[in-house]
Amino acid sequence: QVQLVESGGGLVQPGGSLRLSCAASGFTFTNYAMTWYRQAPGKERELVAHISDSGGSTYYAASVKGRFTISRDNAKNTVYLQMNSLQSEDTAVYYCVAANLHTYWGQGTQVTVSS
Repeated sequence: QVQLVESGGGLVQPGGSLRLSCAASGFTFTNYAMTWYRQAPGKERELVAHISDSGGSTYYAASVKGRFTISRDNAKNTVYLQMNSLQSEDTAVYYCVAANLHTYWGQGTQVTVSS
């Protein structure tokens, strides 16, 4: 059974940091590129960050570049999103996605940036 379980979301003040984790199981994690998406209320889903299956290549949306870092630990079947200098515009539900021949989505974790 494929599972992607996100954790680490919550309420944080502007300028603060959070680290999201996504634990994968039920498929060969090292064969899959991983991507974090987010969706804010009333807005379209947005790609946030992407990492290749080996971890050797990353991509960031312009809105988060320099503030967010995606990484993965293939020994732990986990992908991370370190989010620094958070802004109210970062408030959204964050999803991790595994993609290769198949695409798998996690259930999402809420991130709220507010004072």
